[in-house]
Amino acid sequence: MLYLRFRRIARVAAACVVAVVLLDRLLPPPLERGRDVSCLVLDHEGEWIRALPTHAGRWRFAVRLKAVDPVFVRRLIASEDKRFWSHPGFDCAALARAAGAAMAARHIVSGGSTITMQTARLLEPRPRTIRSKVIEIVRAVQIEARLSKREILELYLTLAPYGGNLEGVRAASLAYFNHEPSALSDAEMALLIALPQAPERRRPDRHVAAARTARAQVLRRFTAGGCISAGVALEASETTLPQRRAFTGAAYHAAVRLGRAASGSPEVHSTLDRGLQIEMESLARDHAVRKGNDVHAALLLVDNRTNAVRAAVGSAGLDRPGGWMDLTRAPRSPGSTLKPFVYGLAFDDGLAAPGTIIDDAPHRFSGYLPENFDKTFHGQVKVREALQHSLNVPAVAALERVGARRFWATLVAAGTTPALPDRADAEPGLAIALGGAGITLEELTRLYAGLAQGGRVRPLVWTAEEQAAVAKDSGYQLMTPHSAQEIAAILRNGPSPAGRAPARLAASAPQIAFKTGTSYGFRDAWAAGFTADWTIVVWVGRADGAAQRGETGRAAALPLLFDAFDRLPNAGTEARDVEPDAAPPPALATFAAAHNERPVIIFPAQGVELFVAEFGPGGRGVALASRGGTGAPAWYVDGVPVRRESTGGQPVWRPSAPGFYKLEVVDEAGARAKASIRVRAAGSST
Repeated sequence: MLYLRFRRIARVAAACVVAVVLLDRLLPPPLERGRDVSCLVLDHEGEWIRALPTHAGRWRFAVRLKAVDPVFVRRLIASEDKRFWSHPGFDCAALARAAGAAMAARHIVSGGSTITMQTARLLEPRPRTIRSKVIEIVRAVQIEARLSKREILELYLTLAPYGGNLEGVRAASLAYFNHEPSALSDAEMALLIALPQAPERRRPDRHVAAARTARAQVLRRFTAGGCISAGVALEASETTLPQRRAFTGAAYHAAVRLGRAASGSPEVHSTLDRGLQIEMESLARDHAVRKGNDVHAALLLVDNRTNAVRAAVGSAGLDRPGGWMDLTRAPRSPGSTLKPFVYGLAFDDGLAAPGTIIDDAPHRFSGYLPENFDKTFHGQVKVREALQHSLNVPAVAALERVGARRFWATLVAAGTTPALPDRADAEPGLAIALGGAGITLEELTRLYAGLAQGGRVRPLVWTAEEQAAVAKDSGYQLMTPHSAQEIAAILRNGPSPAGRAPARLAASAPQIAFKTGTSYGFRDAWAAGFTADWTIVVWVGRADGAAQRGETGRAAALPLLFDAFDRLPNAGTEARDVEPDAAPPPALATFAAAHNERPVIIFPAQGVELFVAEFGPGGRGVALASRGGTGAPAWYVDGVPVRRESTGGQPVWRPSAPGFYKLEVVDEAGARAKASIRVRAAGSST
């Protein structure tokens, strides 16, 4: 009988063990909540850039025990759980003492919870009942079976509440004391031990008296335990209570982007430079404020040696309209900023050289009629002059020879995704040379950093982890190194910004190769520049894409670009290794554009109706334009010669009255073209 009873007991015990193991596996403690922490974005030297709250809006930073003051850890254990290092998750003696005190006082005096039990409660908050206490004990045993004592301490110090949305000793120390918990004063330790027991009632920024009393009680325990003397405790108790500080930081847009990409990682080691980031943000904000209330400035700064992004300014401030948008990633019209890459491919193809003569004259390209920003044409110019002065017709002529589709494909191969107009029939056209495709500031920065590095375009680097991968990436050779050097030399010798002497006249001045751009309707103002060490691209405009009348890239963006270079170390005083004024080979003396042999009237074309506001000699007149032919063409209206303006040399016709007219252009070889047009008074409907 005894044997049978023993077997029955053994079976029951084995069944209980199996049941406990199964339940433990089926209902594990939710330790994953401890991994839901705030992301801290650091710069390339480990300096704080910005912290991001958890999805629930909590400030909860991962805690590593080695980064916490060891004296604080010893005092915490002495105050909260003396047998922490030896018990299995619950302390029978502490629970019995708490139960006896509760029966004697007829209310709960102390909970008897160990640090492990408190951690279980933080992972699964429940009402404080006897049933909850039993569950906490079970969970504590489960936690002890899965984690080491040090890991349990780290989990507790990560989750402990400190008032409001502050959780964890690291968040509390940073918010209340403005430093990490690696070194804490006696007063700071006492407050951090007192707060988790009643975090809302003892908040020092809201309930001063309660916080002071709780801190004093902990300091008395320190004294009773022989940690500090009574005099030191008194001095600590008289210390002013701290106020909570906001978790401010820099690089909002970049930090949010990096934090989202980190997939729950507690820290992201970015390539940003905290000092440069703050400097660039201040410059961008001050510049935008001077331009107007709704204006923003965005900027990227790249270290050419590594392609690492050292500063990323997404907007001029979160407090400005649309400031939450990351404008470095918004597709915008690049204006003329792609022209250097058009000419670079033309150089590669043997179509032109910096000294090649190219026509800046009216020309219709398969229905596309570009004109210059100042509405005037300059005749025959050198390619380098066309690029430096951002002349439109030469750039379109070069793109026509290079091929719009090929240029588009080259940009895509270099890692950009130019956006075409939202039409079913949209396809790459010659307007790309003048900003007819959307591109982001980040993509444009990538292109210019590649131009600075001999024409080889590589991905931008945002984190330390990406650094090694990009270093091995050979990138895309957009143009040959020689063509890139020629383009850089042209851009370095462009007209200096207003108020600045040419860099070649000052030995210490940065030798900046730069290009500006202005989109149609003054919606986007650009300035892109580089030296041997740095590349910077600047955008200025409104977040909603509204026009800023008269704000060109040269006026609105270029000053900010040069101010940014002025703030950089080693801004670039390298010697030029390409002579920009070298004569081209004879075969490239003149650009071979596809002009017609006979003259063609471009404006006003056959059948056009012109609306004129003022008639007679005092009117603004109509600028006549043709292409092709030999030499300087002569113009006639109804057989009467049209004179050229003395200032611009353009033929300007001033109609005397509304009516029908016949225009004729005759080149020096006698070839001619005719057009019949109608002139009407502005505002008339018939």
